[in-house]
Amino acid sequence: MYEITELKPGRAVQLDGIPYLIVSSQFGRKSQSKANMQCKLKNLLTGAVVARNFQGSEQVEPADVGYRRVQYLYNDGTSYTFMDAQSYDQFPLTTEMLGDAVQYLVEGGEVDALMFGEKPIGVQLPSTVDLKVVETMPGVRGDTATGGTKPAKLESGLTVNVPLFIAEGDRIKVNTETGAYMKKV
Repeated sequence: MYEITELKPGRAVQLDGIPYLIVSSQFGRKSQSKANMQCKLKNLLTGAVVARNFQGSEQVEPADVGYRRVQYLYNDGTSYTFMDAQSYDQFPLTTEMLGDAVQYLVEGGEVDALMFGEKPIGVQLPSTVDLKVVETMPGVRGDTATGGTKPAKLESGLTVNVPLFIAEGDRIKVNTETGAYMKKV
């Protein structure tokens, strides 16, 4: 059991049988009153974010969540199918369960699946991914004085702004938290 002072961002807790990830937490105490911890919690099953205050001696149960290495196989239009790297079991995850992660998935790519008990409930992306540019305008020679950018469509379907020297077929590193171009690979 966690004391309220142990509720830090990134920890998984269980409330009423539902797993939540702590997004942010702030400790507070008003003059003579008990200590409290204000937390923003992300429901790991639905993705909804809720605010919750925990009081003084309240204890919170840790959630039984873990990660398992999986490979993304394919998308059938309604769900994304993954394969466990150890057991070779296949399982689908819906677009709602994956959220923005679908923009960075490439067939054959490996990610970490977030597991609640033995049930997969989402994926954890690495902080950066390498993706191939499949469509972009050719750069014009000498057009770099302003350090301009142009849109480029990547193999996952995501469109990002890239420097003018990036061409079709180049591989680039993209930040999965901001969706921004980082560098040419």
